[in-house]
Amino acid sequence: MIVAVSLPLVAEYGAAVTTSQIARAAGIGEGTIFRAFKDKDALLDACVAEAVGTDHVLRELASISLDEPLAARLAEAAEALHAHMERMGTVVGALHASGHRRGRGPVGGGSGGGDGEASPPRGRDEEPSPPDSRDGEAPPPDSRTQSLTALRNALTELLEPDRAAFRLSPEKVAAAFLALLFTRLQTPAPTSTADAPLTPDELIAVLLHGTLNAPGSA
Repeated sequence: MIVAVSLPLVAEYGAAVTTSQIARAAGIGEGTIFRAFKDKDALLDACVAEAVGTDHVLRELASISLDEPLAARLAEAAEALHAHMERMGTVVGALHASGHRRGRGPVGGGSGGGDGEASPPRGRDEEPSPPDSRDGEAPPPDSRTQSLTALRNALTELLEPDRAAFRLSPEKVAAAFLALLFTRLQTPAPTSTADAPLTPDELIAVLLHGTLNAPGSA
């Protein structure tokens, strides 16, 4: 619950968000946060893990009815995946821009506790935790690979009822669909309508029908 409440605040304020802001939004005492998390950095890391995790979007993909037409299934999948990637980019980007590195706190500063204050002191005999070897908020390569594989497999299940209609395997069509979605998100902000990224409907049309008016017309 604390992480869910924190995500929109992290997206807005980055690492500058305070635990008192989070506590007020959650309707809890600030001390409750520190009973659940060692310090603010641990909470921010949990927010990153939630933002990049695929459990939520996988549940949404699994809820799409296979009885729907193929284009409708893909439209729902595109919407779910786009929302997932937007949230991931917003949260991770806000933390990165504000200097937070996963497991390391703000660059140039100590580990954050509450509203800019130090974390609760450790006991003298307590050893400090080893630093996280990852520089940045993105999951490690193995985790990224597992996430992409899980998403591709979920899309493959959505495509499976129409296997006979494809020239490629559903697995390859699913991979192409993900590639088009990622490209759409990475397209710079348009300066004109000609530069605008593909809409979800255009993306699905290209995936299913290509860009020619008719096969062999070029």
